[in-house]
Amino acid sequence: MDMMSSSPRPSTSSRRGRSFCLHSMLMLAFHVATSSAFSSPIFQEAATLQRTAPSKTVGVEIELPDFDEMFRRIQAVSPLARLAVQGGGSGEGGGFAAVDDTILPDGKKWKNLKKSKRDIVSQIDRIDNFQNLGPPLLRWRASMKGPAHGMAFADFIMDTDKRRMWDPQIESVCELYPINDLDAANIAMGFGKYGDCKKLGVGYTLTKAHPIGISPREQLTLCGIQEMQDGSAVIWGTELEEWHNHLMPAGDRQTRAKSHLFSIALVPTGENSFDAEYSLQLDFGGNLPHWMTAPLVLDSVKSMFGVAQPFFETDGSEELKKMIMEDKIQGEKFEDRNSILFTP
Repeated sequence: MDMMSSSPRPSTSSRRGRSFCLHSMLMLAFHVATSSAFSSPIFQEAATLQRTAPSKTVGVEIELPDFDEMFRRIQAVSPLARLAVQGGGSGEGGGFAAVDDTILPDGKKWKNLKKSKRDIVSQIDRIDNFQNLGPPLLRWRASMKGPAHGMAFADFIMDTDKRRMWDPQIESVCELYPINDLDAANIAMGFGKYGDCKKLGVGYTLTKAHPIGISPREQLTLCGIQEMQDGSAVIWGTELEEWHNHLMPAGDRQTRAKSHLFSIALVPTGENSFDAEYSLQLDFGGNLPHWMTAPLVLDSVKSMFGVAQPFFETDGSEELKKMIMEDKIQGEKFEDRNSILFTP
């Protein structure tokens, strides 16, 4: 006999009431957490406070960020990323149809720049001078056909050849120092708290001079890819600090551009469709006015979705099949990996 059956079951209404109260408390907690400014540092300059992990290059350590703070920021500006992390928002009726747009980042309202259900990019929004850092925070929303696949989508940002398909100003983009052991990153994140970290490393980006008179720019970032159990993914990146400059590649230094915040959230809305939300606050550096550079970023990222859509829908089917098959093979090893991680 089931011992639990001897206790009276709560009524449906009382269960719903408790469920509603719990949901309300969780949402209230999230409102409180996201209403404050992004004041906590992501990296620590003092070596004694840093948490590092070895890269695949002998002798090169990667400083790991405060993942809780970083993902708090990402979820504050991207409702779709919040949905991906919290779960329960994939499949039919999920994606943008399930996001909560009432939670505003730092209490700032989004200004809508575009809204059209006919286009791949259905919505573009901005918040000017977000966090008083100067450049606007920009957000693109797109509903796409094809399988949601974080690694494949990330290639359009992190692979030089695919990046050049939509960004003519890119000179090169590369992963300088991949982390040696992804389990170290997953443990630092509170294993499973933000999905499974499938990729993490220090990346470098170099752009060409722009015809309107913008000199070459360079960036040094820490980037990663999180995959969730329901097939959702979050691609993220954060600019490294001045004390990380020793990781820069050899050569003449260029004006430093900085991504104050970058994320792409993918949430499946069916077997062969997904919603994508791209959030970016990019400072070109130098003395360029933000009113001049923001339109360049807006048009550039918008074109990226136009290039990525046919790849996911048809053109990249063989490449996608190969990546999906590799994921399946890795997934079969996941339980063994879990047991190793949780062995005391």
